[in-house]
Amino acid sequence: MPRGADQLLLPVNPLFLWFSLFAALVLNMLPLGRVAAMPDFVALVLVFWNVHQPRRVGIGAAFFFGLLMDVHQGAVLGQHAEAYTLLSFLAITMHRRLLWYGLAEQALQILPVFIVAHAASLVVRLLSSGSFPGWPMLLAPVFEALLWPGISWMLLAPQRRAPDRDENRPL
Repeated sequence: MPRGADQLLLPVNPLFLWFSLFAALVLNMLPLGRVAAMPDFVALVLVFWNVHQPRRVGIGAAFFFGLLMDVHQGAVLGQHAEAYTLLSFLAITMHRRLLWYGLAEQALQILPVFIVAHAASLVVRLLSSGSFPGWPMLLAPVFEALLWPGISWMLLAPQRRAPDRDENRPL
């Protein structure tokens, strides 16, 4: 069994899944200023659900949320959609291998995925407007990888079974 799988999880509630994605979208839309190093919460939650529920949240959902972010930020239509789609594809590709590791090791393996997504978004931005957001933008993928264990713990919390065991059931 994979490491960390010492506890059986309940099936995910689809309402919770989609609520968490929309909550991340709202968190991204908060007027916190234009800080280039701000982590992208939609990308973080999308990767989490792509890893844990790849059949429910896929590339289509990533494209939809990317379009919503493009419209909100006034970016080139498709900039975030492309980045989120690439992010989703890479997360789904590695989701089986990733679940074998602990949260710290998962964060290290997710870091290059976030770097590739931010690089794709940066290339589109540079080709369309020629504006470079600054060097602090390189910290955003690092912050997203550092947030991975906390987001994983928080989004898996409703699926954890109660710790009391029933003596009549084998599981």
